[in-house]
Amino acid sequence: MLTGLPPLVSPRTRLLILGSFPGAASLAAQQYYGHPQNHFWKILQAIWPDSPMVTGVDSYQNRSEWLLSKRLGLWDVYAACERDGSLDSKIRNAVVNDFAAVRQLCPELRAIAHNGGESFKHSKYTLLLGLPVYKLPSTSPANASWSFERKLGSWREVFDKHGLI
Repeated sequence: MLTGLPPLVSPRTRLLILGSFPGAASLAAQQYYGHPQNHFWKILQAIWPDSPMVTGVDSYQNRSEWLLSKRLGLWDVYAACERDGSLDSKIRNAVVNDFAAVRQLCPELRAIAHNGGESFKHSKYTLLLGLPVYKLPSTSPANASWSFERKLGSWREVFDKHGLI
């Protein structure tokens, strides 16, 4: 059984982004979106191009602080699961995280954004928080049917709707 990462949130978090479960590279590095081909950090940098974000491997702490300063938070829908490799389709025996607990950690939370379809399958749980819930296109390199620009547009729209840009 693999164990996921703890939530990366602060009391100022306004929008919580939920992935499915960290891929093998992210688990090994103990970093959200640690695979260099994942578009997550590149999309955020494109949304705030004038905001200096360090993107190097050794700067995860800086990226995390930068993300929190933008009033974003990160977590996954699964707390634990069995999986060979990194594909969501290989996830088995998953344990869903306790989303109600995040309300205590994030009193300013205004919305939930699911990063991809596997995450969004669990929107029935996040809708119980009484907040707007969005399905965003996955930033995974496996989501090759969406161009970077198309992903960026969808992400920017949700961020703008909640006063983050």
